[in-house]
Amino acid sequence: MNRLTGTMSSMEEVLTYIKETPEIAKNITHWQTIPAREAEYAEFPAAMHEQLKDALRSRGIERLYIHQALTFEAALRGEHTVTVTPTASGKTLCYNLPVLQSILEDTSSRALYMFPTKALSQDQVMELQEMIDCMEADIKTHTYDGDTPPTVRQVIRNAGHIVVTNPDMLHAAILPHHTKWVKLFENLKYVVIDEVHSYRGVFGSHVANVIRRLKRICRFYGSKPQFLLASATIANPQEHADRLIGEETTLIDRNGAPAGEKHFIFYNPPVVNKQLGIRRSSVLESQKLASLLLNQGIQTIVFARSRARVEILLTYIREAVKKRLGEDAVRGYRGGYLPKQRREIERGLREGRIRGVVSTNALELGIDIGQLQACVINGYPGTIASTWQQSGRAGRRQDVAVTVLVASSNPLDQYIVQHPGFFFNRSPEQARIHPDNLIILLDHVKCAAYELPFERGEKFGEERLEDLLEFLEEERVLHESGDRWYWMAQSFPANNISLRSAAQENFVIIDTTAGHRVIGEVDRFSAPTLIHEEAIYIHEGTQYQVEKLDYEEKKAYVREVNVDYYTDANLAVELKVLHEDRVQQSEAVSKHYGEVTVNARPTIFKKIKLRTHENIGSGPIHLPEEELHTSSYWISFGEQVTVKFSNQDMQFALLGLSNVLVHLAPLYLMCDPLDIRVVPQVKSVHTKQPTIYLYDRYPGGIGLSERLYELHNELLREAEALIAGCGCLSGCPACVGPIEEVGITGKELALKLAREATAVQLDDASLYLQDPLRETAASLDWMDGDGE
Repeated sequence: MNRLTGTMSSMEEVLTYIKETPEIAKNITHWQTIPAREAEYAEFPAAMHEQLKDALRSRGIERLYIHQALTFEAALRGEHTVTVTPTASGKTLCYNLPVLQSILEDTSSRALYMFPTKALSQDQVMELQEMIDCMEADIKTHTYDGDTPPTVRQVIRNAGHIVVTNPDMLHAAILPHHTKWVKLFENLKYVVIDEVHSYRGVFGSHVANVIRRLKRICRFYGSKPQFLLASATIANPQEHADRLIGEETTLIDRNGAPAGEKHFIFYNPPVVNKQLGIRRSSVLESQKLASLLLNQGIQTIVFARSRARVEILLTYIREAVKKRLGEDAVRGYRGGYLPKQRREIERGLREGRIRGVVSTNALELGIDIGQLQACVINGYPGTIASTWQQSGRAGRRQDVAVTVLVASSNPLDQYIVQHPGFFFNRSPEQARIHPDNLIILLDHVKCAAYELPFERGEKFGEERLEDLLEFLEEERVLHESGDRWYWMAQSFPANNISLRSAAQENFVIIDTTAGHRVIGEVDRFSAPTLIHEEAIYIHEGTQYQVEKLDYEEKKAYVREVNVDYYTDANLAVELKVLHEDRVQQSEAVSKHYGEVTVNARPTIFKKIKLRTHENIGSGPIHLPEEELHTSSYWISFGEQVTVKFSNQDMQFALLGLSNVLVHLAPLYLMCDPLDIRVVPQVKSVHTKQPTIYLYDRYPGGIGLSERLYELHNELLREAEALIAGCGCLSGCPACVGPIEEVGITGKELALKLAREATAVQLDDASLYLQDPLRETAASLDWMDGDGE
């Protein structure tokens, strides 16, 4: 270190400084060093077109990485492929090379590229165009999304060799108007799907049905495209890819890309109140570490989980580095920024003019921002896979890189930083989809019927459709004539179906501060707690008060305000078991899986003062009850356990253990923490015993709770370890919940209940209670597979 200027000349010096500075080092719970990796190359395949080889050489590429060569050869053999390698390993060439080869050999050949976001589509088109320019070939590549001008759209439909789009546009604009895309569908050779790991849960289940519709239209036009998929590392890439496209794929996961040495640091902010288990703010600690790196000349990316947190961190970091780096050296990046602004930030990062960026997970996907040297992650992103994706943004080919994960007080974060083996010694989570969820399937059967009539006996995926088609005929949506079902409704079905949620009819939020403008939307099941009248709704860091909620029209009218509180609504939740599908029981503890209905009614809202979190007022909420029919996993405690607790103690024990389980569940599910909800009942109507229910927060369920049923033993063991390992005295936000909720003995009681549960090992062989001919039985086999 240069003692005169206070600057360090290399990453090694910065790492030494971190290790030797007690104020920082005492908060490091784990330091993992991942050694550098040499590249593994392969010569250009003999079948590769000479123009392609020349173009690669002109870009300084004399050989391919082994995974690029293997994918190219598999594609030329006619196989569907899924390539799984880390961030910045050159996956783009894996699908670009076969596509360009097919067009060079046959100019009528067409390809469709699908990326999860518009920003990623734009970025990939630029890279593809550079390759085409090097080849000096007449291959027309265009982006087709909501920003494409109408005049350009016609040109793309008629002359585009490669059409780059996103799932939403394919669903709502291309497939319903396939008659305008005859040239594409008649000659479609390849369908490229990148970032496959992002197609999971509800979104992935919708996209699997969009692909079913795409394949159906291709069959009509006489084409049978090959699928080339690419994914970041997940535990079940081949199974997930097969399920997404409904075909068998060839897995290529032999990564040939080089990597420099990487340091991965777990950092836990210091405890400032041991009694209450309160830690110093993860935002302030992230700002301190990011500012240290930036002030030492280290180009750094900071990830935060919400838009509001991005803006707060950006403000703090700019203030801390402006003296040394200037005002515009650090930028923000998130949804809500205009496309032109995003492109300018991406370019600034690639060129090194911008030294730091604070982003939501928008930059987690493979947008080209060059390779930065350091990554600070504010709060665990929710999955091991996402954490590695974000970490992969730091580290040039041969240089040393560092990632610092700064934990929040959330139980999930605390578990991760205190159990590093969980993160480093196990494969990432499994991506799961349930395309045959009845609500999602029904939506896409409507869309498919609009696109082409259904024939009797025709399948959609693995499902026989007669019952669904007859139901839609009764609803006067379809009309049967001569063993065919035709669309007869006036409406255009794809317009009303969002791929990002299972329920239709999202609520639109309209800002009336100056005119009327739509600023966002909220799903139907979140609306009663987030946008009831008088609620404070926060959007992009700005506070809005809900002045009117038009429940019938699904609109919330809000006005910008500046207040020092936020609102939190109470829900009265009633859960009833409709059907028990699987059970494994003992006299002490039993686990169950089945169908439930959840009736939720908002009752009151509280006004919570910012920073101090005091309750400064409340008010009633007058909204109708919402009913959700979904799937659930539940744990019941028999008399052997209940005799050891009084009624009140059992209530606190159930509440504390519930808080831990609902935060731990996403560790195994690769889902958003909000996708799973919990209901503890001191005496369940169904079991007559103390019971904890964990249910999918989507109509029909998407398979999350059944996975928890299968992981029952492991989930409870980890819950016990988390409670026992927490340093608080009587309960805190990092384990069973604050003392105000669970009482002064809440932690002790929850730990006692968890130990009673883990003392009984329920094996995986469970009793299936449903009739094997029931329609839902077909949905069980998709959950098979190894545990994490």
